Amino acid sequence: MPELAELWSPIWLTLKLAFTTTIILLIVGTPIAWWLARSTAKWKEAVAAIVALPLVLPPTVLGFYLLIVLGPEGPGGWLAGFAGNRSLAFTFEGLVIGSVIYSMPFVVQPIRNAFEAFGDRPLEVAATLRASPLDRFWSVAVPLARPGLLTGAVLGFAHTVGEFGVVLMIGGNIPGETTVLSVAIYDYVETLEWTKAHILAGGLLAFAFTVILSMMLLEKRIGRSGS
Repeated sequence: MPELAELWSPIWLTLKLAFTTTIILLIVGTPIAWWLARSTAKWKEAVAAIVALPLVLPPTVLGFYLLIVLGPEGPGGWLAGFAGNRSLAFTFEGLVIGSVIYSMPFVVQPIRNAFEAFGDRPLEVAATLRASPLDRFWSVAVPLARPGLLTGAVLGFAHTVGEFGVVLMIGGNIPGETTVLSVAIYDYVETLEWTKAHILAGGLLAFAFTVILSMMLLEKRIGRSGS
């Protein structure tokens, strides 16, 4: 059997990246989704299109521009300078930034749909009870949008786990630092270490099946409770 520690390193790094990315996406993506759902601005769909760009943009294109932004000559190099580093590229922090941008539409869209689904009536009722806008958001909107928040969290986590092109472009293949599961599988295939590749690939296959099945069961349960 392959050394467990060698296989565990990319697994742990991937889980750490996915958890960190999902938490940041929920914090950042929920206000964006709320604004997209409630705003009447004419240019809000342009913002929605920008958020959704990773859905159609090739990962190598996104990774290339992120590499420039996070590199020594970009804003990432300036920020990294405060910590005594030259760049945010090829670091775990760089992977987090790239993953947040790349997985953003998978979190924002389900939450936006959930905010739009319950309409104006619950918020209007809360307003008649003198609830402030902030109270209406936390006490009414967030509980009603809980299925969308859960769906967004699951999709964001799963999408981050399966990333390859973007993380390879901006993170490279530094063991213990940027070698996530997808990159490790690619590396093992290149070096003809089939057993290790099988173990990690099989684990990802089982994970993907579990996520899809869970989402289908969740949607079915939400549909029953809403009917």
